[in-house]
Amino acid sequence: MMPLYAACAAFFIAFAAAGAQETGAIGPADPTGEWMVAKGYARIKIVNCDGEMWGVVAWEQTPGVDSKNPDPSKRSRPTLGMPILLGMKQTKPYQWDGEIYNSQDGRTYTANIAMTAPDVLRVQGCVLRVLCGGENWTRVEPPPAPPTPPPARKPNSSANNKKTPAKTAATEPSPDEQICEGLVGPSGLTHERRLK
Repeated sequence: MMPLYAACAAFFIAFAAAGAQETGAIGPADPTGEWMVAKGYARIKIVNCDGEMWGVVAWEQTPGVDSKNPDPSKRSRPTLGMPILLGMKQTKPYQWDGEIYNSQDGRTYTANIAMTAPDVLRVQGCVLRVLCGGENWTRVEPPPAPPTPPPARKPNSSANNKKTPAKTAATEPSPDEQICEGLVGPSGLTHERRLK
């Protein structure tokens, strides 16, 4: 009788855990930010580009080049800044499906990313949707931004008393917007064209 109770208890615990996940126990479904890969040799920055998640190499322990790229003209490009998560679209509350580029063999695979905890991202890639492998990445807090110094004030003199119109500064795109512009470019380009 005890094994039956244990089996029922396990079922209800699993059911409750699934319900908790569906109701937001993980927190906001947002994989944007920096993630450390499982073996700790690289960090991937995930950004949201018009509803698609893209991931680029933000840091690597040993800088390298994309020597296995099928395009010979890209084989000398640095892997730092290179896109590896490609056009991931949300398909479930905590999951995004798309493609992943593997610079170790120069191939692009069907893949998905799924948040399993606020600071854990499961990354899985598949060959022919049959042979699949994956690993967990952990969220990395970005370093705090340096404080911006206040603007310098000019001394008040009679020569400087004339009021001049204020200059309107062009708004600089955020770092995430700069990444998206570099990856996606003008809207309407396919990711195949962007990678070539």
